Amino acid sequence: MQVAMVAGETSGDLLAGLLLDGMVQRWSDLSTMGIGGPSMCHRGFEAWWPHEKLAVHGFGWDVLLRYHEIVGIRKQLKSRLLLQRPDLFIGVDAPDFNLDLEHDLRINGIKTIHFVCPSVWAWRAHRIEKLKRSCDHVLCIFPFEPTLLAQHGISASYVGHPLANVIPIHCDRSAARARLGLQAEDTVVAILPGSRRSEIAHLCLRFFHAAALIQKALPATKFIVPVIPSLKSEVQAIARASGMDPYIQLVDGQSHSVLAACDVTLIASGTATLEAALFKRPMVIAYHMSSLSWQIMKRKRLQAWVGLPNILCQEFVVPELLQEAATPQALAQEVLNWLTDLSSGSARIRKIEHRFGLLHQELQRNTAELASDAITKILQH
Repeated sequence: MQVAMVAGETSGDLLAGLLLDGMVQRWSDLSTMGIGGPSMCHRGFEAWWPHEKLAVHGFGWDVLLRYHEIVGIRKQLKSRLLLQRPDLFIGVDAPDFNLDLEHDLRINGIKTIHFVCPSVWAWRAHRIEKLKRSCDHVLCIFPFEPTLLAQHGISASYVGHPLANVIPIHCDRSAARARLGLQAEDTVVAILPGSRRSEIAHLCLRFFHAAALIQKALPATKFIVPVIPSLKSEVQAIARASGMDPYIQLVDGQSHSVLAACDVTLIASGTATLEAALFKRPMVIAYHMSSLSWQIMKRKRLQAWVGLPNILCQEFVVPELLQEAATPQALAQEVLNWLTDLSSGSARIRKIEHRFGLLHQELQRNTAELASDAITKILQH
């Protein structure tokens, strides 16, 4: 059985790798190929292009500079798949790339599944018609999505969020700190400025300047930053430019250990915020992009929230500081507010831990099995 897949960016690679676990168990003769990253390749995936090729940020020059390369990759991939004719194509997130490709493959008789419903409930509502044209089925990771898609005649299944099974309900903070060389009594702030080069460029320096202000208020605070190895030199250079190089601990990957170990995280909006919520950690969500990208995004937003924890809880359970509001001073103050609440045993901390615990249980399903069941039905249809 041949299945072609495309996953863009680190989060898509992680989700696709978890999906492959169930598929390999279901189909012993499975062969997979396309665009992916190390998590997928570790499970036998043949990457014709690395997933970093699809990593873009925003709408402005960040995208335009890469547009021709990405379109060229999609044309080559489409031609190769139409010749090879796999049994199924699964697009994992990356809707700007995958939905057009899925449409072209579907009209040529190749069954298509999209894994992770695009955030049509948050912004870009027009994508729902494209989704309907492009996919035979959608695998949804949030429980409210299949009902929404059914209203538009789109076949969909709720399979739970894979990360809810990977991250334990109760994590061992002491063990995580020991792995990272931290002491049990340390005050630890995790800094996650994103996994894309453009996010690092927009967020990392302001995060490190915020860390300097936090350190001025609480000198004993430890700062730890998980980084993708390919971006480590850039993050190190920004740390030196901020003057925080001696005080910031960079670790290769290990974002889950870092989130398990920390007291609070200062974090870029994205999948990592859901991971932080599953670790039941207080957080300050921030994002910054080019002015053009921000103006376009503002017009397309449908909800008051941007961060996934707030969207899923339908309230501001954690602060969001976006664009011009994401100043080092404001970021530092929100982190310090959390640290004050932690030291005083505030009810705010108990409330957020309880709410994130309920969210974890809601998202926890046997994703690999449910997804494989849905894939089997589509193949048999």
